Amino acid sequence: MVTQSYDYDYFVIGGGSGGVRSARIAAQHGARVALAEERHLGGTCVNVGCVPKKLLAYAAHFAHDLEDAAGFGWHVGRPHHDWKKLIAAKDTEIGRLNGIYRRLLEGAGVEIFDDRATFLDEHTLQVGERKVTAERILIAVGGWPNLPDEPGAKEHGITSNEVFFLEEMPKRVLIAGGGYIAVEFASIFHGLGAEVCQLYRGELFLRGFDDDVRMFLAEEMAKAGVDLRFNTIITRIGQSHDCLMAELSDGSTIEADEVIYAIGRTPNTATLGLDKAGVEVAENGAIPVGEDYATSRPHIFAIGDVIDRVQLTPVAIAEGHVLADTLFGGMADRSVDYTYIPTAVFSTPEIGTVGLSEAAARSRYPAGIDIYRTSFKPLKHTLSGRDAKMMMKLLVERASQRVVGCHIVGDDAGEMVQSVAIAINVGATKADFDRTIGIHPTSAEELVTMRVKAPDPELEEAAE
Repeated sequence: MVTQSYDYDYFVIGGGSGGVRSARIAAQHGARVALAEERHLGGTCVNVGCVPKKLLAYAAHFAHDLEDAAGFGWHVGRPHHDWKKLIAAKDTEIGRLNGIYRRLLEGAGVEIFDDRATFLDEHTLQVGERKVTAERILIAVGGWPNLPDEPGAKEHGITSNEVFFLEEMPKRVLIAGGGYIAVEFASIFHGLGAEVCQLYRGELFLRGFDDDVRMFLAEEMAKAGVDLRFNTIITRIGQSHDCLMAELSDGSTIEADEVIYAIGRTPNTATLGLDKAGVEVAENGAIPVGEDYATSRPHIFAIGDVIDRVQLTPVAIAEGHVLADTLFGGMADRSVDYTYIPTAVFSTPEIGTVGLSEAAARSRYPAGIDIYRTSFKPLKHTLSGRDAKMMMKLLVERASQRVVGCHIVGDDAGEMVQSVAIAINVGATKADFDRTIGIHPTSAEELVTMRVKAPDPELEEAAE
């Protein structure tokens, strides 16, 4: 196997989901494994990301549920939300998950260092007060949210990291950013009763998503009362009596109790000592890797957000698992398929998507694509009275009739798209969707009942 001249066969720097999975699987294959995490096991996702954010999203949706209940005959008094109770309950659950991660590692035989690890050379690490050596090393340290350099931003602004530990629920929230994190927090705080203004520097948020998804979500959020301002950024933040005063690029000002920046994340590599190990780093801090996740040093590997490839927790987990199987399990044919990765945005309404956007599909398939699209009021809201719609869209490669993209905006979109992702990954065609019997009455049945193609502007232009 590996030489015994090192303290460990495999040392993992970073106890996020990807690092933990890789360490555990490697240990199960018989490797001598250690893992260092200077904060909390579970990384961003468990502590200040996916999990607590989804818990807050659940909390935000109860406001709608209570309002909608009246249309079904329920008499509900005026609701009141207790922010402190929500945060305390969230903290309890996160603590439970931290413990599960620790037990999983210990049960597999992984030695855990609750310390920071930095490189001294290509095989040696400083971990707390100890120096250790390893045959192979994995870097899985994730990313860190950015704060801009504009006046007052670092003094008065916060990021997603701090949101989960606010002592009081802010009544007026200003959010800067147009990615999924910004959209999700705008929806969460609006659902919890705050006045929310979201700014984005571009024409429309969620760059990279299908344009119909982006436009539909913007319409629904604005209709619900979120103040969306595009082509606008913050230029300065100052303190004004008991609130913050933000000056905007359009010349206006806005008062807020909290200003949240969700403007991107930077790979967390700056202080790892990678230069001492001879590991190359890109200008943005990301670590370039090959198909085998090896860095410029063949025995040092990197996965997850730190390689700036696909910043999703399940992807990091898959990468870590494949790497451990390849290095220690003799499974050289294992790989991660990045072709059709499903994802969800827990906005209000929710987004579920897998496969290509319309723009990407047109670029990839010059012979043409067929588009099926529908928008409707879900059955629930015929009685709730809520002015909310749902949108679904299928993209089909015209030549093969394979479904190459599915986009859903509405309640439970993430739950729906998980199953669709299986169908797309095994090459299902539109005919396969068509002959599948729908479940009635559900919103999801629309995915197998869409028969009318949307007009194709490229064909119309060709006809003219």
